[in-house]
Amino acid sequence: MAQGFGRHQRVAEQIRREIADLLREEMRQAAISLLTVTDCEVTRDLSYAKIFYSVLNIDERDRAQAWLDGAAGFLRTELAHRMRLRSVPRLSFVFDPSIERGMQMDALISAVRRQDDAHEGGFEASDEPTQPKAGERS
Repeated sequence: MAQGFGRHQRVAEQIRREIADLLREEMRQAAISLLTVTDCEVTRDLSYAKIFYSVLNIDERDRAQAWLDGAAGFLRTELAHRMRLRSVPRLSFVFDPSIERGMQMDALISAVRRQDDAHEGGFEASDEPTQPKAGERS
């Protein structure tokens, strides 16, 4: 029998959407430039939710974490008004370094490509390795 998404996964996705919406409304007051909710994991018994986020400006990471930790109770209360759950999970916020790591990987790939292009561009016509012609031995 094919297994679809479990209830806790559907609830996690709904929490992710609602928290993103709430943060979009509330972040203006916190003066944090851009905060993105990247994922949400909810325990099977729906008692805890771990919300992963990233910030555009890495210098704002600590301030964002402090603000989110302080606003967790308020956000949980707002979730209770928006969602029909018997009990709303306790919220914890975790910085998601995957976007930062992705940017670092992209920078490394770009650097290797530049080196590759510089290396290929440095060959002169006489420096290029020649391929033996058909029937010739090298």
